[in-house]
Amino acid sequence: MCKTGERLPVRQATDPLKTQRVYLLLRDQIVSGELAAGARLPGEPTLAEDHEVSRVTIRRALGRLAEEGLITKRAGSGTYVREAQPRVRAAIADVSNVFSNLIEMGRSTEARLLAFDYMAPPAAVREALRLEADERVQRSVRVRLVDGAPFSHLTAHVPERIGRDWSRDEMNREPLLSLIERAGFAAARATQEISAVLAGPEVAEALDVSVGSPLVALTRTVFGPGEEALEHLQALYRPDRYHLSMDLVRTGGAAGGRWKPAAAPARAPDPADP
Repeated sequence: MCKTGERLPVRQATDPLKTQRVYLLLRDQIVSGELAAGARLPGEPTLAEDHEVSRVTIRRALGRLAEEGLITKRAGSGTYVREAQPRVRAAIADVSNVFSNLIEMGRSTEARLLAFDYMAPPAAVREALRLEADERVQRSVRVRLVDGAPFSHLTAHVPERIGRDWSRDEMNREPLLSLIERAGFAAARATQEISAVLAGPEVAEALDVSVGSPLVALTRTVFGPGEEALEHLQALYRPDRYHLSMDLVRTGGAAGGRWKPAAAPARAPDPADP
C-alpha cells in the first residue's frame, strides 16, 4: 500500500531496477566500512521509507546481500552486518604483457570446459578472423576458476584448420594460446577492446552471480606474424575476482605529458617450464 492507501502496481512494488539500486547502495556501505561489521541495519519499514521503495523491494535486496554472506538475520533481533569473510584471491591480468600473462594465468588457474564443437561462425566472428564464406570454426566455452571460485567465462573461436586435432581433455588442461602455438602457429600481436556488460542468465549461473550483475567484457583477436587471424575471444569477468593492471613510464622526461606501457621485467626461468 502507498501513503494514500492505494495499492501499488505490481511492477512498481517489485521493480528489479529498484531492487538493484537498493542492493548496490547497501552493499557499497558494507564493503566500504560505512556499515561496520556487527552493525544492525534499520528495519524494513525504515529502509523502505529511506529509499522510497516498497518493503518487497527491500526484502529482495536484503536477500541478495544475505546470499553473498554480507548480512545475517537474527530471529527476534534484526538484520546485522556480518564479520568480513576471507576474500577469494583475484586473478590479475598484466595488460602490457598480454601473451606471457595469458599462458601464466592458464597455468595458475583451473579451467572447466562447458561446450566444445565445430560450427559456422557468427558474422562478427567470421569478419574478425577473416574467414572465407565456407570456413568453419572450433568453438569452446570455458569457465576459469581461482581457488575454486569462478572468475571468467570465455567463448573462443579458432579456425577449424588450426584446432581440428585438439581433444576435449586438452581443452580442459591447456591454455588455448599454448595449443595454438603447439599446432605451429605463433602469436605475434592482438587487438583488444575492454568494456562492461550485464550478466545474462547463462553467464550469471556459470559465474555464480545474479542476473544483471556488472561484468568486465573483453574482446580479443590474435594474429600471427603474417597477419593471419588465429583466435577470437569473448571474455566476461567478475570484477571482484579479476583485476587489470599496467605499469606505465613517462615519455619525454620530466616535461613529458604522455605515458606508455612499460616493458615487463624479465622473469627468471622456472624449472617446471617445458
